[in-house]
Parts: sequence; structure tokens; C-alpha cells
Amino acid sequence: MDITELILDDHHEQRRLFAILEQIDRAETGVLSAIWGRLSTFLELHAKAEEEIFYPALLQVGIAARRTGRVEDETLDAIHDHNEIRDAIAEAGRHRVGTDDWFAAVTAANLANSDHMAEEEREGLTDFRRLAGLPRRHQLAVAFAAYEARNYAGVKPVDQDPAEYVRAVEEKLPTTEQPPTTGSGSLSVGSLKPN
Repeated sequence: MDITELILDDHHEQRRLFAILEQIDRAETGVLSAIWGRLSTFLELHAKAEEEIFYPALLQVGIAARRTGRVEDETLDAIHDHNEIRDAIAEAGRHRVGTDDWFAAVTAANLANSDHMAEEEREGLTDFRRLAGLPRRHQLAVAFAAYEARNYAGVKPVDQDPAEYVRAVEEKLPTTEQPPTTGSGSLSVGSLKPN
């Protein structure tokens, strides 16, 4: 088991559920509501699981490999994307299911999510496979699967400031006793121990 594969599996399911929504007649509001309820809960849970498990690990291995700027940029972008997805989900919740405004909000969620998945698959997941060994990816996969299973009914959607998220994660990472290097581009204090 590999966390990058679990994330890709989730992406496939998200794409499938959006495709199902696109094929349901707008008059079938009960069906639209049921599918959207499942999908929106899943999108929020997936984002939160990534924020709790995947992105802290990506930052850790990227900084240890001296790719700080790259993994910080990828993480900042991902958190921003998660906020856009949550905001579109919240917007859909302000409209009656099946209306033009509801469909516009669902489409906005689909577009934000599609952009996020494409970038994550091209950048973050690829970098993580290169930087983290299979035992670490397996360990994180177990944690990721357990997190999603424990929270299958949903999580509280909360937008996060991307820079503050990165700063808070980096502050929790183990540091060496060496003083911080200036001009490294890192948002944190100190250099990290390789894992």
C-alpha cells in the first residue's frame, strides 16, 4: 500500500462522482442531492486527510532533500486549492439543488478540484514518490486510510491560510541544533534532520 496510490484512487472516485452528476437530469433533485452530498463530504474529507497526513510528510522529505522552495510552493498551492473547493461547496449549499446557481457552484467545485488533482498528480505525488521510500509511503497510507475511515461521515470544513499552514507544519518538524540558514527560502526556523 502506498499513500500516493490511495490519493490517486480518491481522485478517480471524485472524477467518477462528478461525471455521474453531469448525467443526471436537473429535475431529479433527490438523486442530485444524494450524489452531491456524498461527493461534497468526500471532497472535504480528502482535503483534510491530505492536510493532516500527506502535506506535512511532503514538506518534511522535501526540506530534508533540500527542495524546500519547491515543496513549499506545492503545499501553498494545494492549501489554496482546498480552500477554493471548500468555498465552492459552501456556495452550492446556499442554493436549491438543481437550480442554475447550484449547478454553477458545483461546476466551480469541479473545476477547482480538477485543477488541484492535475497539479498534485504532476508535482506533489511525483515528488513524494521520488523522495520517500516505499516503507514510509506504506506507513502514511495506513494512516491516511484510517483517517478517512474514522471520519467517513465528514469533517468540519475550515479554510486555512496557506502560508500559516506551511509555517505551522514546519515548526512541528524535528530540527537540528544548527542555527537557521538565511536566504534558504524556507518559512521555518532551522534546518531539518533527514529521515
